[in-house]
Amino acid sequence: MTNRVIIFDTTLRDGEQAPGFSMTEAAKLRVARALAKLKVDVIEAGFAAASPGDARAIAAIAREIEGPVICSLARTTRGDIDEAWRALKHAPRRRLHLFIGTSPIHRDAKLHMSRAEVLTAIRDSIAYARDRFDDIEFSAEDAIRTEREYLVEALQAATDAGATTLNVPDTVGYTTPEEIQALFADLDRSINRRAHVLLSAHCHDDLGMAVANSLAAVRGGARQIECAINGIGERAGNCALEEVAMALKTRADLFQCEIGVDTTQLAMVSRTLAQVTNVSPPRNKAIVGANAFAHEAGIHQHGMLQDRNTYEIMKPEDIGLAVEGIVLGKHSGRHALVARARALGHVLEGERLDQAFAAFKALADEIGTIDSGQLVALLDTLGQNARQKPWKLSRIDIRSPVSASAMPIARVELDHGDRGRVCDLASAPGELDAVFAAVGQIMGVSARVDGLELHYLAAERLPGDMAQSASVLVEIILAIDGQLYQGRARGLDIIPCCVAAYIDAANNAAAVKSVPVAAPSAQAA
Repeated sequence: MTNRVIIFDTTLRDGEQAPGFSMTEAAKLRVARALAKLKVDVIEAGFAAASPGDARAIAAIAREIEGPVICSLARTTRGDIDEAWRALKHAPRRRLHLFIGTSPIHRDAKLHMSRAEVLTAIRDSIAYARDRFDDIEFSAEDAIRTEREYLVEALQAATDAGATTLNVPDTVGYTTPEEIQALFADLDRSINRRAHVLLSAHCHDDLGMAVANSLAAVRGGARQIECAINGIGERAGNCALEEVAMALKTRADLFQCEIGVDTTQLAMVSRTLAQVTNVSPPRNKAIVGANAFAHEAGIHQHGMLQDRNTYEIMKPEDIGLAVEGIVLGKHSGRHALVARARALGHVLEGERLDQAFAAFKALADEIGTIDSGQLVALLDTLGQNARQKPWKLSRIDIRSPVSASAMPIARVELDHGDRGRVCDLASAPGELDAVFAAVGQIMGVSARVDGLELHYLAAERLPGDMAQSASVLVEIILAIDGQLYQGRARGLDIIPCCVAAYIDAANNAAAVKSVPVAAPSAQAA
């Protein structure tokens, strides 16, 4: 058996089945393009028999996407197999993924079938499918809770009938790493199969062990891992593709396996999925979370400034990120502040460093994380440089359309330290877009919203109070001239708060651009 591990992506099938992650045909095609760029081996594009829309999406992916094998799920029925064929027939490389429950609870409670009847369904469906598919995967649903001897019998029946991949799903996330490694080692020994027939793992995360279990399965003999971007999937989700891929790459010394995935595309694919589903991974999510390569603690930052290997086992560039890992916040120390200030054209030492550090800590206690634009403004104020005076929101008026064909019109007033109050109008299909357009016209900024997070911060209601004092925290990312800039704002109303965050990000961009390019080297010399 080869030491190449096949990466089977089920984001568009099992991932989409999770509540809140349903995708349109166009969205699925967009994610499929990103997966092809990632160079996954197999894309499970959907379940053709589930709905006409799913069948159309699979067919569109089959026609357009080149490189990965395109796969459709199907039950062990002729109707499902026929639907899968119609959806996949134009794919240059296609796979049928058949499944049936094999555990006692699935046989008795769901299928109402005996052991013998399930085996007959496996043999008959694969025999029927072989007229159209050379690549057939069989999954013994709920394999972990299936009697060991019967699981071997079912998988043997599948490979004897012509299945080329034998998938062993932990459908309910029940197993442990030690248990699944021993299971795969036993299956590897017990099933009589040709050299090209692979064992596959499909682990769910109900107990938080999907990635660990998948890696343990590899150590037991699995040579395909079924996973999803950002770990999305039924209930608690699937094995996260980005985590298992980076584990196999980072610990190649332990696993001694190769994968074909281009890991430098992981951040891009994760962001693409987040954009089409409007669900971003948690900040502390391994590999692709916003904090995955961020360092705020002063001790960590000091070590990172000396040698990145002190606190990073992999580089952000490995997943396609070019980020400044040092995050300035209330836990940061002087070393980090001096290094970031120098990069922005300011040399801090002596009394100036003491003043800057005290002001920095006070600002960090107030707003949390401090980005480059806010640091430039702080340092300029201390030096009485006032290189870039920021804009501030004064007023917003929105005129809603009378007819469905008309667009809302926004009138915005901004205040500036030198220019005074400036007003402009803009229209767009949405109210918020119209306001953003007016702000951009006033500030002379062409920006695209790359991400926006809104948090409702409920305050504690005092006994006897009918009203609840609450606020909104908005964090926004703007793409300006090919660079990303962050902004944040807090207020009582959503739209003004979103606009204030937009202005904050644009101000930060202007502050960073105002730094003379030659300043760092000239002052350092």
